[in-house]
Amino acid sequence: MARGFLVALLLATPALMLPEVATDSSQITILIAMLAAFLTTVEYNSNFPSIVSFRDAAPFNRLRFAALLVMVVALSAIIREQTHAGLMTGGVTAIGTILGNALDFPYSPIRLLVLTLPADADPMVVQTVRIAAGLCSVVAMIAIGSFIILVRRLQWPTRYGAFNVWVNLPLFDPTAGGDVVDRLRRQSRSSVVIGFLIPFLIPAVAKLANDLIDPITLHNPQTLIWTICAWAFLPTTLIMRGLAMGKVADLIANKRRRTYADAEAANGYQTA
Repeated sequence: MARGFLVALLLATPALMLPEVATDSSQITILIAMLAAFLTTVEYNSNFPSIVSFRDAAPFNRLRFAALLVMVVALSAIIREQTHAGLMTGGVTAIGTILGNALDFPYSPIRLLVLTLPADADPMVVQTVRIAAGLCSVVAMIAIGSFIILVRRLQWPTRYGAFNVWVNLPLFDPTAGGDVVDRLRRQSRSSVVIGFLIPFLIPAVAKLANDLIDPITLHNPQTLIWTICAWAFLPTTLIMRGLAMGKVADLIANKRRRTYADAEAANGYQTA
């Protein structure tokens, strides 16, 4: 129930922090937050896995949740600063401005994202997108770096006990065909590569689609928050998942080698 409450609070954060939110938007946000809280509570109270990967391999999901929460709160504070200035919101905006300007160099994902905006876009919207993208990019890099430390230095996921592949990878079918280790490593590499390319591909696809469909307007504060968060959080999740699946593949391969070595030692002992 605590996890469900935190997920609901995450989804409701923009509506709670931003002023002058429309009543219809608030009602939809509350409905989505309640549904997400219910699904999260049911998922973590079930004995059988369904869709959440690495459910019992903390702190994988906690790190992802913390990264997304920081992104949402920071972007809400940046937009709130435009109408209701404050010490906390001003500090977050200043940090985001420094990061956004530093990372807005030619061919960077942030520059590509800014270029997707219409030529006649409001300069305030352009600056907000730059600040939000820069801040979310740094949060995403910190989350990925922290997970790499957990995997390489802190022996995730076996530090606190055995790792159950069926519970933690419910969408992975080990009987689908082919060697399990090879499939895990293949999916690991694919996830990392796709996660790295997404920040570049999304702006390019959005720019090409502007001529075919009406582009998504970022003048709405909540739309801007969730669009930028999705742009930064999706690749973060894919890269972390790829690193995690690569680690699981290594665990299975090491377990096989130990089993084969023990079997050979036992056969040698019986022969002697």
